[in-house]
Amino acid sequence: MADFDVVVIGSGPGGQKAAIAAAKLEKRVAVVERRNMIGGVCINTGTIPSKTLREAVLYLTGLNQREMYGQSYRVKDDITVGDLGIRTQHVIGREVDVIRSQLSRNHVAVFTGTASFTDPHTLDVTDEQGRAVKISGRKIIIATGTRPARPESVEFDEQTIIDSDGILNLQRVPESLVVVGAGVIGIEYASMFAALGTKVTVVERRERMLDFCDLEIVEALKYHLRDLAVTFRFGETVAAVERRPRGAITLLESGKKIPAETVMYSAGRQGMTDHLGLEQAGLAADDRGRIAVDAHYRTAVEHIYAVGDVIGFPSLAATSMEQGRIAAQHACDEPLAGMTPLQPIGIYTIPEISFIGRTEDELTKAQVPFEVGVSRYRELARGQIIGDTYGMLKLLVSPEDRSLLGVHVFGTGATELLHIGQAVMGCGGAIDYLVDAVFNYPTLAESYKVAALDAMNKLRRVARFEL
Repeated sequence: MADFDVVVIGSGPGGQKAAIAAAKLEKRVAVVERRNMIGGVCINTGTIPSKTLREAVLYLTGLNQREMYGQSYRVKDDITVGDLGIRTQHVIGREVDVIRSQLSRNHVAVFTGTASFTDPHTLDVTDEQGRAVKISGRKIIIATGTRPARPESVEFDEQTIIDSDGILNLQRVPESLVVVGAGVIGIEYASMFAALGTKVTVVERRERMLDFCDLEIVEALKYHLRDLAVTFRFGETVAAVERRPRGAITLLESGKKIPAETVMYSAGRQGMTDHLGLEQAGLAADDRGRIAVDAHYRTAVEHIYAVGDVIGFPSLAATSMEQGRIAAQHACDEPLAGMTPLQPIGIYTIPEISFIGRTEDELTKAQVPFEVGVSRYRELARGQIIGDTYGMLKLLVSPEDRSLLGVHVFGTGATELLHIGQAVMGCGGAIDYLVDAVFNYPTLAESYKVAALDAMNKLRRVARFEL
C-alpha cells in the first residue's frame, strides 16, 4: 500500500490546485482520477469545451461582425459539428497536457481509476479492468465534482433527449432545440445554438431567468436572444417528452406541445459521491450528492476536506481553484486567510454577462441608497470598431462615500472587463479613481470612466437640489 501525506480525489480545478499547493509545501501528494479525465469535468465535458465551442460559434458564424458587414455575413455557410469539434478537441488536448506537466513537475503521483474509501484514511483505487490498489493519506481532499442531474421520468438516449454533457456529442447541428431549464448552462447553450441558426425554445418553470443577476442586464440579454429567434416559455413545467421519428415533442403541463429535433435537459448538477463509499469514512452526502464543509473546507471528519462543485454553491471553476488551495494549506497546517467575499460571476452567453457585488434589487431590499452610472458600448469608439452596439457597463455607487457597491457588464469581453471594477472594489476604492484615471483609447475599459462620470454627475445634481 502506498502512503501519502495528502491524497486528492479528482483532478479538476479544485483538486489540481489542492495537489500542487500541497506539493509546494513539500508534502508527498497523490491524485486519483478516472481514465481519460485528467482535468476533470471542467476540462473534458464542462467549462473548457463549452467555452471553446462558444468561440468557434462566434468565429464561424461571423456574428460579431454583422453590425459592420451586414446580417447575412458568415465565415462559413454550412457549419458542421466537425467544424466545432476540431477547435474543442485541440484545446482540450492542450489543457490536459498542461495539467499533466504541472502535476509531474511538482512530483504528484497520479493513480488512474475510481476511488472508494475502505476506512477514513484508506482508499481502494479500481481501474477499468477491475484491478485495485490501496493508497492511504494522512489528509484526504475530495474534489470529485458533479455530473448533470437526470430526472428519473426522462428517458435520455444521447441523441434526441440529452443532458449538457451530451450536447458535445451530437452528430449534427439540430435545426430545432428545446432547452429545459434557464439556468447558466441552459442559457449558455441556448445562445450558442441560436447563433448557429437553430430554432431554440427555452422552457423554465420560474418567471424569469438568471434571477441572481441584475434585472436590466438580464432583460438586455433576453432582448438579444429574442433577436436571434429564441422563444422563451417562462412559468411552464415539462410534463413529458415523447420521442418521435423526426425528434421529440415536449409536452408542457399547460397543454402546449413543442416539437424539436433535440431536447436538452439542464436540470442542475449532482455531486459525484455515490461511488466514494463515504459511509466507510464516517461521512454522508445530501440528496444532491453534496458534502457539507466548514470555513476551511473541512468535512465532519477532521482530516478529510472537500472542495469545488461537490460542496455546492457557487460551483465555479474560479472559486473551486481557490477552495482547493485554501483547503490544502489548512490540511498541511499552514492555513491561509479565507477567500474574499467579493466573488466575480461570469456567464458565457452570447453576449457575455459578468458582475461583482450587489444588484439593484438587493440594495433596494436592504434599503441601501445608491446611484447608477452607465456607459454604453455604442458611445465608445472601441465599441464602434468591434461592431458591438448593444453592450453596456453599469456601476452602482454609494452616495455617501462614492464607493462601488456593484459592477455589472453585458457585452463583448464582459468577463475580462469586470476585473477592473473588482480591483477597485477589493482595494476599497471610490469612483473618484475611475474619474481621474487615464484609460487607453480606444478601449472598452474606457467605459469605466464614462460610467463613473455619469454617476458623479448624478450625485452632483442631487447635491445641488439639496442646497
